Amino acid sequence: MKTKRFALTLSLLIVPAVALLSILPPASAPIAVAQSPASTPETAATPVEDDMHEFMEYFFEPTYKRLKVSMAASDKDKGTWKSIKSDSLILAESGNLLLSRGPESDAKDWNKHATTVRDFGGKLYRAAKKKDDTESQKVYRLMLQSCNDCHQQFADGKHQLKP
Repeated sequence: MKTKRFALTLSLLIVPAVALLSILPPASAPIAVAQSPASTPETAATPVEDDMHEFMEYFFEPTYKRLKVSMAASDKDKGTWKSIKSDSLILAESGNLLLSRGPESDAKDWNKHATTVRDFGGKLYRAAKKKDDTESQKVYRLMLQSCNDCHQQFADGKHQLKP
């Protein structure tokens, strides 16, 4: 049973991670326009799904739901911490992805929300690497609040997340 659960969890983590990695530059490459070669239509990041609701529902929601279950566990074993690390890293890097998908109006606010999610997701990832449940819970709630703040502004207050 554990093997099947592990295989299912692994497959649920690999698909979004591969999708995310396929559009991000390598970690060793600095993200700077001045140092990047000119993008061509073939190499430019192009959204597959233009509808933000659809994008959030299929890209972010499954990761959030898995993370919610892992964070609610009172006794976190090695597998639970691994899931928290994975999902928080996916959400943190997804904040970078949101920076390229913002609306034309309110771009400054959008970017602020995206970087806040990225930063709290990164802090959660680092706390999970240390298996620090107190810090993980604190940062998890701050990350969800930042998601809710964005939803309040850009989704008319709908889709509020709960720990």
